[in-house]
Formats: sequence, C-alpha cells, structure tokens
Amino acid sequence: MVNDTEPVLAEVWRGDYLESTHRGSVVVTGPDGRVRLAMGDVTSPMLPRSALKPFQAVAMLRAGLDLDGAELALVGASHSGERFHREAVVTILEGAGLGVDDLQTTPGLPFSQKPMAEWLAEGHGKEAVAHNCSGKHAGMLRTCVRAGWRLDDYREPTHPLQVASREVIAEFTGEPVGDPVVDGCGAPAFATTLTGLAIAFGRLASARDGAALRVADAFRAHPEYASGTDRDELVFHREVPGLVCKLGAEGAFAIGLADGTGIAIKIADGNHRGNPPVLVAVLDASGLATDALRALDPYPVLGHGDVVGRVSAAPGFLDPLSALNA
Repeated sequence: MVNDTEPVLAEVWRGDYLESTHRGSVVVTGPDGRVRLAMGDVTSPMLPRSALKPFQAVAMLRAGLDLDGAELALVGASHSGERFHREAVVTILEGAGLGVDDLQTTPGLPFSQKPMAEWLAEGHGKEAVAHNCSGKHAGMLRTCVRAGWRLDDYREPTHPLQVASREVIAEFTGEPVGDPVVDGCGAPAFATTLTGLAIAFGRLASARDGAALRVADAFRAHPEYASGTDRDELVFHREVPGLVCKLGAEGAFAIGLADGTGIAIKIADGNHRGNPPVLVAVLDASGLATDALRALDPYPVLGHGDVVGRVSAAPGFLDPLSALNA
C-alpha cells in the first residue's frame, strides 16, 4: 500500500525550513462502521503489527486467560521495558507455573531510552523479557496452560491460540484475514485494511460487555502498562475519556472512541513521528483535543539540544478535516 502518490500527512520544520515530509494514509470510521474520512490507500491489505495486540488479548481471554487490570493491559502492550513491566511479565508467567526461559520472544532491549540505559548499566544485554512484546508472549503462554494447549509451538500459525487470534481479528475488522507472516517478536503478524483496523478499534472502545470490555477497561485504567510512562499513547488515554489506542510498528497507530468512532493511520515511511500531530488534528476537528494533546511533542526537532523546529500536520491534510463536523 506504500507509494509516492499517498498524501503528505505531516511536515517536519527546522526553523523556517521545511526539512522533510511524511506521506501516509488515514481513515476515520463512524460508530456504524461507515467511512467518514479517507485519505490515501485505506482498502489494501496492510500490517498493523502490534496495533492488533488488543484483539489477540481478547482471543486469549475467550480461551481462558485469567488476567485483568494492569497485567491484562501488559498482555496487549508494546511496553517500554521499564522495571515494573518486566516484573509484571515474570508475575504473569509464575502464575502459570512458568518462567522467563519459557518465553519464545525474540531477545531484545527495552523500548525506551531511559529503561534501556538502566538495563544496560545493570549488565544486561538482549533478553526475551526486555522485548516490548514479552507481555503478549507471557499472556500467550499462560493462556495455553489454562486451555490445556501445547507450549512448544505456540507461535505457529496453526496453533489453536493463533487460530483463535485470527478469528477474533476477522470478527472485529469485519474482513477476512489472510495468511500471516512472521512479526518481529516471532509471533504471527496478521494483515487487514486500514479501514478494517479503524472499525475494529471503534468496536473495541464501544464494547459494553465480554472480553472486549475487559481489554478496553484495562487499557483505560492502566495506560502506563499498555505502553509506558514516557509514551504519547499514555497522554491520549489520559486526555480523552473512553479512548483506547495502540501503536504498531512501521508507522501504524489506531484509536477507538467510546461512541464507536475509529481512527487508523499508517505513515508510509514507517516513522512514528508523523503520527501524533495527525491524530491530534483529527481529535481536534472532532472537538476532543485538549491543551495537553495539542502540546504533545514526543518527537521534537532539536538543534544542539534545544527545540528548534516542529513536526506538524500538513495543511493539505487539515483542510479535509472539516468533513468530520458535517
């Protein structure tokens, strides 16, 4: 779905100079699932990557996973690798009679800079528990124990756990899910369209009962476990009541609102710095942005350590947003 005809969504300014731009696609769906705004390619299969983790968590709960609250949020997270994240991963595993050696997560380093520096200073290197997907893998293993499923091949697409995840993704997106590929953590990466992703998040955030409500409530109540203490997802969760959001690798990001509205974006070059200003602009046009969101600048343009520029939504993207108030 990536091509040079996609619209410019975000601009990077250094002083008064336009230094670079980020093309991509964005879609907003209403509570009824109908498309309210679409820019770029929103109908071709794409990989939401970790943005699909909340739906994998729904599948785990339906299969018998016995977690709620902070630990459930961590199962659906791409966590920053902070100490409390790693400790919770161990707790989830120990509750199923397992340990970190049972994780099949690709060895990695903490996602965010400060926990990474602390981790390295303690003498650690790349380890499975530090990978941002270790919460998901811990949840998968605990689900397999509760369901009586085999553990050795839980990452395989034909495993009952992955079959269940694929079915839940199809249910929430309303689209068939094609054959998966291998994600960065070693688990299957499923494909959907950007429109399907937006619809799925609208359905998740507006759920009134069942496993979907449990996952949505866990994200809302414990956003620091669903991401980290220094992440823009944390700000989105805290500033908009009822919102549920999730980052995905390579520039994917999705938001669900309590009324069933869904928002999904894919930055074509995979750089996440284009996501926040575009998403804030959509929320602003919908009357939901706060001062804290408008001030959100997780990727400042720096010169000699000082902020000398900005990443902002492109004027050509801002103009069509008036359709959201129609």
